Amino acid sequence: MRIGELGKQSGTLVETIRYYEQVGLMPAPPRTQAGYREYRPEHLQRLIFLRRCRELGFSIEEIRSLLRLAEQRNQSCATVTRAATQHLNDIRGKLADLRQLAQGLQTMIDSCTGGRIADCKILEALTRVSASPAVSRRGNSTRRRGTQ
Repeated sequence: MRIGELGKQSGTLVETIRYYEQVGLMPAPPRTQAGYREYRPEHLQRLIFLRRCRELGFSIEEIRSLLRLAEQRNQSCATVTRAATQHLNDIRGKLADLRQLAQGLQTMIDSCTGGRIADCKILEALTRVSASPAVSRRGNSTRRRGTQ
């Protein structure tokens, strides 16, 4: 199948498929005599795996590690379980950070008196230099990377 069909069947943008090929997560497909990529069912399976990993928030490097582990079919899955557990713990930490952010923002909203912008307690709180509840305990944003 061609890249457009692969994208349609997997629900993945063509640009994302090409990106996965560039970073080595998708094996390069053979080409037809006309130079078109010709994807096989194993490419679709790999792409579904990649999409599911990304939906679960795994980073490109974490996915790369999972793919390496998947090649060791006779090994214990304990390593995969550890990787998934670590990722789950990371998610739980981010959820705690988000709850803290929500609490801080709610405190700012609750401080609003509905007066003039010049007296806005929310804007005042946002301009303070003191430690802000909007900064996660890890010292960075709670959003994950911007990769595809």
